[in-house]
Amino acid sequence: MKQSSKTALGGIVSALSVILMLLTAVLPFMTYALPLLAGTLLIAMVIELGKGWAAAVYAAVSLLSVFVVPDKEAAVFYIAFFGYYPIIKSTLEKHLPRVVEWCVKLLIFNAACVAGWFLTVYVFGIPFDETELFGKWSMAVLLGIGNVTFVVYDLMLTKVVTLYLYRLRKVFRRVFK
Repeated sequence: MKQSSKTALGGIVSALSVILMLLTAVLPFMTYALPLLAGTLLIAMVIELGKGWAAAVYAAVSLLSVFVVPDKEAAVFYIAFFGYYPIIKSTLEKHLPRVVEWCVKLLIFNAACVAGWFLTVYVFGIPFDETELFGKWSMAVLLGIGNVTFVVYDLMLTKVVTLYLYRLRKVFRRVFK
């Protein structure tokens, strides 16, 4: 792929990701789903251009999200997890035994959730209102639900990679020569 095509692809994926992040202002109930979709776009970058290009797009979208996305919670979730996870997923799956792989993935997810929570509450000043429902167990219950959701997300991401490799890559390669 020519350098100009690589740069164009990076710009297109960055623009689409930022648009998805901006949509959180219009669709506030999609605070978690839209950053997830924005991160999923990085799959094409990782497969076609490598992790370096994908990391550059992640950095650009993260920076733009902090400054232009009104929903700071969505920006934090993109930065803390959904943006970089598609980049590191293949490395974790290639180099680790299955049980260790899942333990590391869950550890990364939980660390990202806790870091995201601290950023959201203490840096951006967004209150954590979920304590009313579960009391002192709120964080544990939310992390438990989050872990189940993460496993589903990881399996979905694997299916998207498979779909891309076997169906969409041919079309993609025709467009970006």
